[in-house]
Amino acid sequence: MDLDAFEAVNRPDWNRLDSLTRQRRLHGEDSDELLDLYQRTSTHLSMIRSVAPESALSNELSMRLSRARTKFTGARSNVLEDVARFLVISLPAAFYRVRWLTIIIGVLFVGVAWLYGAWVANTPGVIAALGSDEEIRRYVEEDFVDYYSENPPASFAGLVWTNNAWIAVQAVAFGITGFWSPFILYQNAQGVGMAGGMMASYDRLDVFFIYILPHGFMELTAIFVAAAAGLRIFWAWVSPGARTRSQALAEEGRSLITVALGLVLVLLVSGLVEGFVTPSPLPVWARIGIGFVVFALYWVYTFVLGRRAVRAGYTSDLSDVDRGATVLTA
Repeated sequence: MDLDAFEAVNRPDWNRLDSLTRQRRLHGEDSDELLDLYQRTSTHLSMIRSVAPESALSNELSMRLSRARTKFTGARSNVLEDVARFLVISLPAAFYRVRWLTIIIGVLFVGVAWLYGAWVANTPGVIAALGSDEEIRRYVEEDFVDYYSENPPASFAGLVWTNNAWIAVQAVAFGITGFWSPFILYQNAQGVGMAGGMMASYDRLDVFFIYILPHGFMELTAIFVAAAAGLRIFWAWVSPGARTRSQALAEEGRSLITVALGLVLVLLVSGLVEGFVTPSPLPVWARIGIGFVVFALYWVYTFVLGRRAVRAGYTSDLSDVDRGATVLTA
């Protein structure tokens, strides 16, 4: 079949289908025409897929039919059902899929941070190269702690939330490059390690952990999860298996971008902890305890709901209908 000739002959029908789909209201004759064109275009799609299933024209018609189907069938579910499905099935399944890579990344991150901290604290001349004694003392005795309370808690929580959420989204979206996620992790591990090394050099390591751990448990874990999702997308491109590279990237991208959306919520929680708990006058054990409980709840959520969803056959990918993979035919 000559696809160019086939498209030239049937393009007016497809454009008319689009025109009817965009109309806000349809009268009786228009509705009948919409259904007729929908069935006709479905047949066209079946014919095209029989000779060129992965062609751009096939994908274009599938999306046209998806929009038209929504026009005359309406929404499949209400918003509350969709939100519940996302929180109970799709999101925990996505977190569960990257669980082991998340843990491996976390161990490597702590190792790199510890090496930098040990280097700063134990290597003569490193502290002096970072600044004068007066500057370093001001940092470890005042600036490090004041950073968490120099702004109102609500505005500070919002600031760290948006900043960390942006980092997480970048780690997932640009993970396909293969270097962006490791780069972000390395930068953060270096910064955390050197800050800890400076604090240790002035016998303030206890203060460092008191102010890092309450929010750091969850905040750093969220970055590890984002990096793991990004690297999974990269690996789908490198080793697609039985799938084509475009198919593997599409499937992993749809599935794991869920991680980025979910981490926006996770980082909101860690931002609230950083803004309201970390600098609070609560006892040290209470501040660290709150941070650890948030961290533990994340892993319970991931391993309990995530494992249940995956074992039941659910994935974090869109449904067939939502991604335009299937159509109704006459």
